[in-house]
Amino acid sequence: MLDFKKNFSEFQKRNIQVIAASVDPLEKARETVSKHKLSFIVGYGLNAKEVSAKTGAFYHEKDGYLHATGYIVDPEAKIVNGVYSTMNVGRLVAKDCLGLIDYLRKKQ
Repeated sequence: MLDFKKNFSEFQKRNIQVIAASVDPLEKARETVSKHKLSFIVGYGLNAKEVSAKTGAFYHEKDGYLHATGYIVDPEAKIVNGVYSTMNVGRLVAKDCLGLIDYLRKKQ
């Protein structure tokens, strides 16, 4: 999330919305937003099992959380890129997202 925070102005210049979401309850989400001074929307209270069933995100049964999952969604709400990770590598990074979005917009 901090990478997206750092590059948030680039998303704004392109009129791209950045959204994060979590299974965390409201208070924990508020703490995260406050601690990191996030400017974008941070959802909370997701049902991990339901999200996993609908999106294919990896669900950690024992501890009840979702592994890192990232999407680029087009204006029609279609997922154009999805990244699923079970470790600290293999996640979407802001500059890659911006580059892909720029590329896709040029193709239109």
